[in-house]
Amino acid sequence: MAIVRLILDTRKNSKKTDGSYPICIRLFHKKSRIIPLDYYTSLLGWDNTNNKLRKSVGVNKNMDCDFIGYELQEKVYQANQILRELGRSIELISVDRLAELVKDKWDHNPNSELKKKIENDLALFEWGKVLIERKEAANSPGTALWYRSAIKALIKFSNQEELKLYDITVTFLKNFEAFHLGKGNTKNAISIYLRAIRSIYNAAIDEDQFVPIKNPFKIYKIPSSTRTKKRAISKDKINNIKKLNYEIDSPLWHTKNYAMIMFYCRGMNFIDLVKIKVKHITDLHLFYGRSKSGQPFAIKIVDELRIILNYYLNEKKPDDYLFPTNYDGSTAHFQKYKSQRRRMNERLKIIAKDAEIEGDFTTYYIRHSWATIAKYMGISTALISEGLGHHSITTTEIYLKDFNNDVLDEVNAMVVS
Repeated sequence: MAIVRLILDTRKNSKKTDGSYPICIRLFHKKSRIIPLDYYTSLLGWDNTNNKLRKSVGVNKNMDCDFIGYELQEKVYQANQILRELGRSIELISVDRLAELVKDKWDHNPNSELKKKIENDLALFEWGKVLIERKEAANSPGTALWYRSAIKALIKFSNQEELKLYDITVTFLKNFEAFHLGKGNTKNAISIYLRAIRSIYNAAIDEDQFVPIKNPFKIYKIPSSTRTKKRAISKDKINNIKKLNYEIDSPLWHTKNYAMIMFYCRGMNFIDLVKIKVKHITDLHLFYGRSKSGQPFAIKIVDELRIILNYYLNEKKPDDYLFPTNYDGSTAHFQKYKSQRRRMNERLKIIAKDAEIEGDFTTYYIRHSWATIAKYMGISTALISEGLGHHSITTTEIYLKDFNNDVLDEVNAMVVS
């Protein structure tokens, strides 16, 4: 009868210079064979009765005794599984052949946690760098910056430059969330970081670079973004902006024009505005593709929009940028674009004050305002979603949450009055 047992190999020639001995599997099948398991401890550190490490002994203080115990028992289980599979056929093989079969079972065990970690030794920074360079090469610097910021945040939290993907567990993510909440950071900020990390993590799986023991993002729920303050202004306020008079060709005059063009073009994003070239404009339409999704748009040119465009079209060639504030969409010029956007928002603050708009007012408010005004006019959420170029109507509904609350407040006022 074959026997498998965990032992501490206390033979004299097995002793290391530090006084420790190897933990081994002892196979007995007609003869005895000992297979070392790459773990060592002292005589006091090994519990002979229960065949496991003693946690309380100093020599084991830097060892994860629970994890090692699990690995050792897993190897014993697999060795016994070989014995069960062989049955009576075991009598036809030698103890050396049996040892080979056991070691082969260990090497090819798909469920071995340690094996998976060894074979998936991929660092977050290492894989993230691949994706960042890919996004920059594809002229998607915004996404590259999103990835870079998230990776930096996780490495700083873990204090590990070589943070591995297998180290990102449910517990790790919960601790990261708790740490940032404790620092007073918002759930929105945490969500931005972790959605980027989830994207990086899942890309490694999809591209066969990493096989997770358990995908933590299927269990851990990234904090939902809390509702931000209202980002829409009324049509009356938009009309106030229209009526403002600034000196022609002054920075505020151009800023007002940009704001109105974005509004007339269904809440166009600023990054898409500054990429427009003369050749994108025909007698009837303005054509552009959303930088975020690549989705093409054909905007019918209304009279108010035509008046503004005519000024910028004057004496320009088809390949010229329409506006003096321009951006070619490249990674190399992304910082220039960010500076332009910052100046645009600084000037919008002045315009907002002149138009009697309270609170903040940025390029993004124009997009929200177009959606909200359309909803007030009775346009369906589905059509608004298509107009904005959203892939999901859920995104559009987030834009319109404030609208729903305002309507309910008005209804309540009528009911109780």
